[in-house]
Amino acid sequence: MIPIGQLDNARAAQAFIDYLRGIGIDCEPVLNEQGVMLVIHQVEQETQAKAEFERFLAEPHAERYLQASWASGDTKAHFDYGAAGLGLAQHFITQSGPLTLGIFAISLLLFAMMNLGLLELVYTSLSFFGATQESDLIQVWRVFTPTLLHFSLMHIMFNLLWWWYLGGKIELRLGAPKLLVLLLVAGTLPNILQYFISGPNFGGLSGVVYALVGYTWLMGKRRPQSGLQLPDSYMGFMMLWLVLGFTDLLGMPIANGAHLGGLLIGLTQAAFDSRKIKYSN
Repeated sequence: MIPIGQLDNARAAQAFIDYLRGIGIDCEPVLNEQGVMLVIHQVEQETQAKAEFERFLAEPHAERYLQASWASGDTKAHFDYGAAGLGLAQHFITQSGPLTLGIFAISLLLFAMMNLGLLELVYTSLSFFGATQESDLIQVWRVFTPTLLHFSLMHIMFNLLWWWYLGGKIELRLGAPKLLVLLLVAGTLPNILQYFISGPNFGGLSGVVYALVGYTWLMGKRRPQSGLQLPDSYMGFMMLWLVLGFTDLLGMPIANGAHLGGLLIGLTQAAFDSRKIKYSN
Protein backbone atom coordinates (compact mmCIF):
# COMPACT_ATOMS: atom_id res chain seq x y z
CA MET A 1 0.00 0.00 0.00
CA ILE A 2 1.24 3.49 -0.89
CA PRO A 3 -0.07 6.35 1.30
CA ILE A 4 -0.87 9.53 -0.62
CA GLY A 5 -2.41 11.68 2.12
CA GLN A 6 -4.39 12.00 5.33
CA LEU A 7 -7.83 13.56 5.88
CA ASP A 8 -9.72 14.02 9.14
CA ASN A 9 -13.15 13.99 7.50
CA ALA A 10 -14.49 10.66 6.25
CA ARG A 11 -17.08 12.25 3.96
CA ALA A 12 -14.38 14.32 2.26
CA ALA A 13 -12.24 11.22 1.92
CA GLN A 14 -15.07 9.35 0.20
CA ALA A 15 -15.60 12.23 -2.25
CA PHE A 16 -11.92 12.22 -3.17
CA ILE A 17 -11.86 8.42 -3.52
CA ASP A 18 -14.86 8.60 -5.88
CA TYR A 19 -13.07 11.26 -7.93
CA LEU A 20 -9.91 9.16 -8.22
CA ARG A 21 -11.97 6.17 -9.28
CA GLY A 22 -13.42 8.30 -12.07
CA ILE A 23 -9.95 9.05 -13.47
CA GLY A 24 -8.79 5.45 -13.20
CA ILE A 25 -6.96 5.44 -9.85
CA ASP A 26 -8.03 2.82 -7.31
CA CYS A 27 -7.77 4.32 -3.82
CA GLU A 28 -8.77 2.85 -0.47
CA PRO A 29 -9.39 4.40 2.96
CA VAL A 30 -7.56 3.23 6.06
CA LEU A 31 -9.05 4.48 9.32
CA ASN A 32 -6.65 5.58 12.06
CA GLU A 33 -6.70 7.78 15.16
CA GLN A 34 -6.17 10.96 13.11
CA GLY A 35 -8.94 10.22 10.60
CA VAL A 36 -8.57 8.53 7.21
CA MET A 37 -5.32 7.58 5.48
CA LEU A 38 -5.69 7.34 1.70
CA VAL A 39 -3.68 4.57 0.04
CA ILE A 40 -3.20 3.27 -3.50
CA HIS A 41 -1.62 0.06 -4.81
CA GLN A 42 -0.10 1.02 -8.15
CA VAL A 43 3.37 2.58 -7.87
CA GLU A 44 3.13 4.15 -11.31
CA GLN A 45 0.06 6.12 -10.17
CA GLU A 46 1.72 7.60 -7.07
CA THR A 47 2.87 10.90 -8.61
CA GLN A 48 -0.51 11.60 -10.20
CA ALA A 49 -2.45 10.59 -7.07
CA LYS A 50 -0.38 12.87 -4.82
CA ALA A 51 -0.78 15.76 -7.25
CA GLU A 52 -4.55 15.22 -7.25
CA PHE A 53 -4.53 15.13 -3.44
CA GLU A 54 -2.78 18.52 -3.30
CA ARG A 55 -5.37 19.84 -5.74
CA PHE A 56 -8.17 18.49 -3.56
CA LEU A 57 -6.75 20.16 -0.43
CA ALA A 58 -6.59 23.50 -2.23
CA GLU A 59 -10.25 23.39 -3.33
CA PRO A 60 -12.13 20.55 -1.57
CA HIS A 61 -15.56 21.97 -2.39
CA ALA A 62 -15.02 22.07 -6.15
CA GLU A 63 -17.90 20.84 -8.27
CA ARG A 64 -15.87 18.02 -9.83
CA TYR A 65 -15.73 16.14 -6.50
CA LEU A 66 -19.47 16.41 -5.92
CA GLN A 67 -20.13 15.23 -9.47
CA ALA A 68 -17.73 12.32 -8.99
CA SER A 69 -19.66 11.15 -5.93
CA TRP A 70 -22.92 11.21 -7.88
CA ALA A 71 -21.43 9.54 -10.94
CA SER A 72 -19.25 6.82 -9.46
CA GLY A 73 -19.88 6.73 -5.73
CA ASP A 74 -20.13 3.26 -4.20
CA THR A 75 -23.44 2.98 -2.39
CA LYS A 76 -22.08 -0.01 -0.49
CA ALA A 77 -19.15 1.95 0.94
CA HIS A 78 -19.26 2.17 4.71
CA PHE A 79 -17.54 4.66 6.97
CA ASP A 80 -17.69 5.10 10.67
CA TYR A 81 -18.07 8.87 10.84
CA GLY A 82 -16.84 9.29 14.35
CA ALA A 83 -19.10 10.25 17.20
CA ALA A 84 -21.43 7.25 17.23
CA GLY A 85 -18.70 4.65 16.82
CA LEU A 86 -15.87 6.20 18.75
CA GLY A 87 -17.94 7.61 21.54
CA LEU A 88 -17.70 11.19 22.73
CA ALA A 89 -14.70 10.63 25.01
CA GLN A 90 -12.66 8.78 22.41
CA HIS A 91 -13.54 11.35 19.76
CA PHE A 92 -12.39 14.09 22.14
CA ILE A 93 -9.06 12.36 22.67
CA THR A 94 -8.35 11.35 19.08
CA GLN A 95 -9.00 14.85 17.72
CA SER A 96 -6.17 16.33 19.81
CA GLY A 97 -2.73 15.43 21.13
CA PRO A 98 -0.89 15.06 24.46
CA LEU A 99 0.01 18.74 24.74
CA THR A 100 -3.53 19.89 23.95
CA LEU A 101 -5.01 17.45 26.46
CA GLY A 102 -2.38 18.23 29.09
CA ILE A 103 -3.06 21.98 29.11
CA PHE A 104 -6.79 21.25 29.04
CA ALA A 105 -6.49 19.02 32.12
CA ILE A 106 -4.20 21.40 34.05
CA SER A 107 -6.53 24.33 33.45
CA LEU A 108 -9.53 22.30 34.62
CA LEU A 109 -7.66 21.11 37.71
CA LEU A 110 -6.65 24.64 38.70
CA PHE A 111 -10.19 25.89 38.11
CA ALA A 112 -11.56 23.13 40.33
CA MET A 113 -9.04 23.93 43.06
CA MET A 114 -9.92 27.63 42.94
CA ASN A 115 -13.59 26.78 43.40
CA LEU A 116 -13.07 24.20 46.13
CA GLY A 117 -11.52 26.44 48.77
CA LEU A 118 -7.98 26.80 47.37
CA LEU A 119 -8.41 30.08 45.51
CA GLU A 120 -5.90 31.97 47.66
CA LEU A 121 -3.28 29.24 47.40
CA VAL A 122 -3.53 28.92 43.62
CA TYR A 123 -3.67 32.65 42.96
CA THR A 124 -0.82 33.41 45.35
CA SER A 125 1.34 30.79 43.66
CA LEU A 126 0.56 31.41 39.99
CA SER A 127 -0.64 35.00 39.47
CA PHE A 128 1.38 37.62 37.60
CA PHE A 129 4.18 39.64 39.21
CA GLY A 130 2.79 42.18 41.63
CA ALA A 131 -0.61 40.55 42.06
CA THR A 132 0.35 39.35 45.55
CA GLN A 133 3.01 40.31 48.06
CA GLU A 134 4.63 36.89 47.74
CA SER A 135 5.53 37.39 44.08
CA ASP A 136 8.96 38.58 42.96
CA LEU A 137 11.03 38.55 39.77
CA ILE A 138 12.84 35.36 40.76
CA GLN A 139 9.60 33.45 40.20
CA VAL A 140 9.90 33.51 36.42
CA TRP A 141 6.98 31.13 35.90
CA ARG A 142 4.62 33.98 36.76
CA VAL A 143 5.06 35.39 33.26
CA PHE A 144 3.23 32.35 31.90
CA THR A 145 1.11 30.76 34.64
CA PRO A 146 -1.71 33.36 34.65
CA THR A 147 -2.58 31.82 31.27
CA LEU A 148 -3.78 28.71 33.12
CA LEU A 149 -6.07 30.58 35.56
CA HIS A 150 -9.77 31.10 34.87
CA PHE A 151 -12.29 32.89 37.06
CA SER A 152 -15.72 31.81 35.83
CA LEU A 153 -17.37 28.82 34.18
CA MET A 154 -18.11 30.76 31.02
CA HIS A 155 -14.51 31.98 30.91
CA ILE A 156 -12.96 28.53 31.05
CA MET A 157 -15.52 26.87 28.75
CA PHE A 158 -15.00 29.45 26.03
CA ASN A 159 -11.21 29.24 26.20
CA LEU A 160 -10.86 25.48 26.53
CA LEU A 161 -13.24 24.68 23.68
CA TRP A 162 -11.25 26.90 21.35
CA TRP A 163 -7.98 25.52 22.71
CA TRP A 164 -9.08 21.94 22.10
CA TYR A 165 -10.55 22.67 18.67
CA LEU A 166 -7.62 24.68 17.26
CA GLY A 167 -4.77 23.42 19.40
CA GLY A 168 -5.68 19.84 18.57
CA LYS A 169 -5.66 20.56 14.84
CA ILE A 170 -2.27 22.25 15.00
CA GLU A 171 -0.74 19.51 17.13
CA LEU A 172 -2.01 16.68 14.92
CA ARG A 173 -1.03 18.32 11.64
CA LEU A 174 2.13 20.25 12.45
CA GLY A 175 3.29 18.54 15.63
CA ALA A 176 3.51 19.31 19.34
CA PRO A 177 6.66 21.51 19.03
CA LYS A 178 4.81 24.00 16.82
CA LEU A 179 1.89 24.18 19.25
CA LEU A 180 4.30 24.50 22.18
CA VAL A 181 6.00 27.51 20.58
CA LEU A 182 2.63 29.21 20.06
CA LEU A 183 1.58 28.38 23.62
CA LEU A 184 4.73 29.73 25.25
CA VAL A 185 5.07 32.87 23.15
CA ALA A 186 1.37 33.75 23.16
CA GLY A 187 1.12 32.74 26.82
CA THR A 188 3.85 35.17 27.94
CA LEU A 189 4.28 38.25 25.75
CA PRO A 190 0.57 39.20 25.72
CA ASN A 191 0.57 38.80 29.52
CA ILE A 192 3.29 41.43 29.76
CA LEU A 193 1.28 43.75 27.50
CA GLN A 194 -1.85 43.16 29.58
CA TYR A 195 0.07 44.00 32.75
CA PHE A 196 1.04 47.42 31.42
CA ILE A 197 -2.53 48.06 30.29
CA SER A 198 -4.52 47.01 33.35
CA GLY A 199 -2.18 45.76 36.07
CA PRO A 200 -1.42 42.26 37.37
CA ASN A 201 -4.91 40.93 38.11
CA PHE A 202 -5.80 38.90 35.03
CA GLY A 203 -5.74 35.33 33.75
CA GLY A 204 -6.93 32.94 31.09
CA LEU A 205 -5.97 31.19 27.86
CA SER A 206 -7.64 33.80 25.68
CA GLY A 207 -4.37 35.35 24.50
CA VAL A 208 -3.24 31.92 23.34
CA VAL A 209 -6.66 31.25 21.80
CA TYR A 210 -6.41 34.41 19.72
CA ALA A 211 -2.94 33.34 18.60
CA LEU A 212 -4.33 29.98 17.47
CA VAL A 213 -7.23 31.70 15.70
CA GLY A 214 -4.92 34.03 13.79
CA TYR A 215 -2.45 31.25 13.02
CA THR A 216 -5.04 28.74 11.77
CA TRP A 217 -6.94 31.29 9.69
CA LEU A 218 -3.88 32.68 7.90
CA MET A 219 -2.29 29.25 7.38
CA GLY A 220 -5.54 28.09 5.79
CA LYS A 221 -5.42 31.04 3.41
CA ARG A 222 -1.75 30.83 2.48
CA ARG A 223 -0.95 27.12 2.94
CA PRO A 224 -4.16 25.07 2.62
CA GLN A 225 -2.03 21.96 2.15
CA SER A 226 -1.09 22.26 5.82
CA GLY A 227 -4.53 20.85 6.62
CA LEU A 228 -5.44 23.86 8.77
CA GLN A 229 -8.65 25.73 8.01
CA LEU A 230 -10.75 28.27 9.89
CA PRO A 231 -13.96 29.52 8.25
CA ASP A 232 -14.13 33.26 7.70
CA SER A 233 -17.32 33.34 9.77
CA TYR A 234 -15.43 32.02 12.81
CA MET A 235 -12.69 34.57 12.29
CA GLY A 236 -15.32 37.29 11.95
CA PHE A 237 -16.93 36.27 15.23
CA MET A 238 -13.59 36.43 17.05
CA MET A 239 -12.82 39.84 15.56
CA LEU A 240 -16.23 41.10 16.68
CA TRP A 241 -15.57 39.76 20.19
CA LEU A 242 -12.19 41.50 20.15
CA VAL A 243 -13.72 44.84 19.18
CA LEU A 244 -16.53 44.51 21.72
CA GLY A 245 -13.92 43.87 24.41
CA PHE A 246 -12.70 47.44 24.03
CA THR A 247 -16.20 48.72 24.89
CA ASP A 248 -18.35 48.31 28.00
CA LEU A 249 -21.08 46.44 26.13
CA LEU A 250 -20.07 42.98 27.41
CA GLY A 251 -20.39 44.02 31.05
CA MET A 252 -17.34 42.03 32.15
CA PRO A 253 -13.59 42.60 32.47
CA ILE A 254 -11.81 41.62 29.25
CA ALA A 255 -8.07 41.12 28.79
CA ASN A 256 -7.96 43.18 25.61
CA GLY A 257 -4.18 43.50 25.60
CA ALA A 258 -3.75 39.74 25.77
CA HIS A 259 -6.30 39.20 23.00
CA LEU A 260 -4.72 41.70 20.64
CA GLY A 261 -1.19 40.59 21.46
CA GLY A 262 -2.07 36.94 20.93
CA LEU A 263 -3.72 37.64 17.59
CA LEU A 264 -0.67 39.52 16.31
CA ILE A 265 1.63 36.71 17.44
CA GLY A 266 -0.48 34.07 15.67
CA LEU A 267 -0.67 36.06 12.44
CA THR A 268 3.07 36.78 12.51
CA GLN A 269 3.97 33.14 13.11
CA ALA A 270 1.63 31.99 10.33
CA ALA A 271 3.09 34.53 7.92
CA PHE A 272 6.56 33.15 8.66
CA ASP A 273 5.59 29.45 8.60
CA SER A 274 3.56 29.69 5.42
CA ARG A 275 6.62 31.15 3.71
CA LYS A 276 9.14 28.67 5.06
CA ILE A 277 7.43 25.30 5.64
CA LYS A 278 7.32 22.74 2.86
CA TYR A 279 4.73 20.02 3.26
CA SER A 280 4.81 16.51 1.83
CA ASN A 281 1.89 14.14 1.63
